[in-house]
Amino acid sequence: MDSKAMESGLVRYRRRRGEPSETLALFHSPPDHHHFPATRYQGSKLKLLDWIWANVKGLSFDTALDLFGGTASVGYLFKTRLKRVTVCDYLRSNAVVAKALVENRCTTLTDQEVSQLVERRPGLSYDNFIERTYSGVFFLDEENGWLDVVAQNIDRLGDPYKQAVAFFGLFQACIGKRPYNLFHRANLYMRTSEVERSFGNKATWDRPFEDHFRRAVKEANRAVFDNGRDNVALQAEATSAPLGADLVYIDPPYMNRRGVAVDYLDFYHFLEGLSEYREWPSRVTERYKHKPYVRRASPWYDKALLGRAFDDVFARFHESILVVSYRDNGIPSPEELVGLLKRHKKRVYPAHHAAYKYVLSKVPTKELLLIAE
Repeated sequence: MDSKAMESGLVRYRRRRGEPSETLALFHSPPDHHHFPATRYQGSKLKLLDWIWANVKGLSFDTALDLFGGTASVGYLFKTRLKRVTVCDYLRSNAVVAKALVENRCTTLTDQEVSQLVERRPGLSYDNFIERTYSGVFFLDEENGWLDVVAQNIDRLGDPYKQAVAFFGLFQACIGKRPYNLFHRANLYMRTSEVERSFGNKATWDRPFEDHFRRAVKEANRAVFDNGRDNVALQAEATSAPLGADLVYIDPPYMNRRGVAVDYLDFYHFLEGLSEYREWPSRVTERYKHKPYVRRASPWYDKALLGRAFDDVFARFHESILVVSYRDNGIPSPEELVGLLKRHKKRVYPAHHAAYKYVLSKVPTKELLLIAE
């Protein structure tokens, strides 16, 4: 679909709904998935969006479910193609990001609003949970105090979309100031030790939190647009996500051949805590130095249950086109995934991307896309 056709179609769609015909007011050109903000989130498909779209654009679908939403970049891709999109993820922090970038039609944050978020407001009471709980773990004490203030100011915002955009900015600021961009280890010393470095970006780590925050909010603001559809962001397990989408995109946690799975809650528990600041103290376990959330039981982290987890999802959404993203050297194997899909769908089409290296992965793998109709 060319630019004029895309915009014309959106005008007609809005007129049918009785909405104003002004389209894409936040853009000088039609929306494109390249407006999606940069992110260092583990497992993000942001760099693979062109490849994903090349493989699915010929499919007949108007509604799409991004089942393991993560960064919501694939949901955003479908939104730019004028699909009605639902993004689902079991982490609240990921659902908040999807709310900011996919569900959100037009709400952004002004520079003045950002300035108010980063200041301690007179007359308000602030907890110092992060400062007293995570001292010496991820950030400097003064940075922890800053995070306590900003998280509680965001929590007090009345508009859920402004809140979501602000949380996106805060999440990206935190990720940018972390070695490996993760929260799986108590390794603040990697930032603070006076040693010669052959990795990392100390200038980025040492840049003030407020600078990171403002930059990320601006990127989120630029990404916000209305595609004329009622898009939705949900926090839910995959097996309880809503039915009825024409196409379901499935990108579950990866398990390698040794049976070790990517645990996103362990990687990003700190962001999860920021997104639910009031409940955070009741979620933390003191068992480990990095003080993660209490681990949740999940078949996606259990080698013995993983095949059944895939099969349950394929069975639940068997009436939809299924598009499965996975790596070609994991559990289940590509052949096993094809076999599971053929239990529920008549035709399965594989596509392999060129070698692709993920953060912390020691060897490059090929990204696998399976399309089942």
